[in-house]
Amino acid sequence: MKILIVGGGMGGTILANNLARKMRHDLKSGKASITMLSASDKHMYQPGLLYVAVGKMNPTELYRDQVSLLEPSIEFKVDPVVEFNLDDNNVKAKSGNTYNYDIIVIATGSRTHAEGTPGLAEYAEQFYTEADAVKMYKKLESFEGGKVVVAVGVPHKCPMAPLEITFMLVDYFKQRGIWDKVQLHYTYPIGRTHSLEPVAKWATPEFERLGITYETLFNMKEVNANSVLSEEGTEAEYDLLITVPAHKGMQVIEDAGLGAGGFIPTDRKRLNMEGRENVYVLGDTTNLPISKAGSTAHFEAEALAENIASMVTIGSATRDYDGKVFCFIEAGEGKATYAMFNYQNPPDPKAPTAGIHMFKTAYNKMYWASARGLL
Repeated sequence: MKILIVGGGMGGTILANNLARKMRHDLKSGKASITMLSASDKHMYQPGLLYVAVGKMNPTELYRDQVSLLEPSIEFKVDPVVEFNLDDNNVKAKSGNTYNYDIIVIATGSRTHAEGTPGLAEYAEQFYTEADAVKMYKKLESFEGGKVVVAVGVPHKCPMAPLEITFMLVDYFKQRGIWDKVQLHYTYPIGRTHSLEPVAKWATPEFERLGITYETLFNMKEVNANSVLSEEGTEAEYDLLITVPAHKGMQVIEDAGLGAGGFIPTDRKRLNMEGRENVYVLGDTTNLPISKAGSTAHFEAEALAENIASMVTIGSATRDYDGKVFCFIEAGEGKATYAMFNYQNPPDPKAPTAGIHMFKTAYNKMYWASARGLL
């Protein structure tokens, strides 16, 4: 049984490690093999970019060698896939090599698409790559006051990112002693301050308490040098524009015609690609209407590892993914809260506490154990 995992992010890494431990006897006997293909030999802790953007973390803390995170029985290659041949059960990689499989898991992630809004990439700061996060921090360092607008596109990675960067900006400006010179304005595409209603009900009073103004039903149409125009016909003027841009799936997924926007149609419980029994999809690569978050990929990977292992041994899946997601929310002032939910139960965020913030800070270090599938 040849298992091929395409993508070395959080979902692919946790899946590979869990599978390697569950199938150790099959791997040792040669009955099965696990191969991972990745575009990089480095693994990035992506949530750390938010902290880099406000000077709370150094970029060097974000990386580990990918091979150091994997069980030794996993064959790891830096050889990104350039062509999916699902009818023939193989992929072609950048090296020119062809990799055959019995089961394939596609976990290629997502990418920002600021270019989809005219002017956004040119005028706004964002934090979804190391270079962008460092650039944003340097922009903040030179900012001496004025109107700051946070503008949000959909879909985007990490559902709490718009709220977190807004609250973290308040802290940043307070620590620099210029908060009284800043007018912070938050915009959001739907008719409340967050897509999850319970989270919006928690966040909106926090905005009002801190003096953050907000405008909902604001879908970015165009950005110029000093204002953002919305599809709804309004305008938000700015001196500094911060954005959580819309995301797309990876180009190779679009090029292969596997899903609109690079997101693959996926069964919400079994996580197989619709119409394909031996093709599975994880994390941001799915088209599921749930959070594109590391914890989503984590919990999906745990369920899928059990199913693939059981299919190899007994020929049947044994577990459904229940839509579980867990997201910390940095709330500023040294406090944090969290949202935990699944397909059946909505989130119910509590009042932020210093204890949850400390746990979130600790998780920034514990992540590497999580990637190894040990948490």
